[in-house]
Formats: sequence, structure tokens, C-alpha cells
Amino acid sequence: MKLKVGDVAPDFSLPSNRGVDVALSSFLGERNVVLYFYPRDGSLGCTQQACSFRDSYEVFKKLGAEVVGVSGDDVESHEKFAAEHILQYILLSDKGDNVRKLYGASGALGLMPGRVTFVIDKEGVIRHIFSSQIQPEKHIDEALRILREIEG
Repeated sequence: MKLKVGDVAPDFSLPSNRGVDVALSSFLGERNVVLYFYPRDGSLGCTQQACSFRDSYEVFKKLGAEVVGVSGDDVESHEKFAAEHILQYILLSDKGDNVRKLYGASGALGLMPGRVTFVIDKEGVIRHIFSSQIQPEKHIDEALRILREIEG
């Protein structure tokens, strides 16, 4: 399945680093969502990306958005990763990569998990998709640009 801008984002529920399951639908009507898929906790690029989202988290909140990171790592790995890097936002465990597949967030040639960010508005509509394995920090710039457009 290949999602595109204008599609309704598929709902899902996954376990979080906070010990509860989190559904995309729990944000709808209240907040925009920056849903980012990343390969794995602790790798250089993923740590850069996670910390860049952390460093801009207050800006995301002021723009009416929640940041949600998703990888195939287990909840325990997410708990350690979030604690080590003081991540204020939610990390979800997608064991088996079912949500990643649902969103079509695969990497180059499908050989490794992709680094893909979706900006989803309060109505659940995908407003932007950005994919780049080698520019992890650009995901933050792209998401902020779109959120500024949405919030006007």
C-alpha cells in the first residue's frame, strides 16, 4: 500500500514507551500528528533525528502537533532510548513492522526499514510525506514547514 498526500491516515494502536497502547485516532480532532518511522533505536542517524525532534518539541506543541516515533524495536528498547536522550514525545513499538507496511514506509529497495515522516492534520488527512534515509534532521524542518502552513 502506498499512501499519498490527501489520503486519510490509517488508524492503528501500538504499545508505547509509556506503558500504554496509543492509537492514532486518540489525537484526531485535537492535534496534528507528526508520525515518523525510523529504522532503530541507538543508531547514529536515528539518534540525530530523535534528538532534533526533541530539541524542537516545544515548537511542535505550539503549532498544535504531537510527535510520535515508530520503529520495530521493543518497548524496553524505546524506554531506554527515550530516557537516555530525554525524549519528551511518544515512541511506539511496531514489532513485525505491520504499521510500517500499512503506511508503505520502507527504505531503499525495501532492504531496510525506511525513515519516513507523515504530517497528519487534526481530521486525520495526510498533509505531507517526507522520505530520506540520509537526511534525518531534514524531517524536522519539513514537518515544521507544513505545520506552519496548516496553522496559517
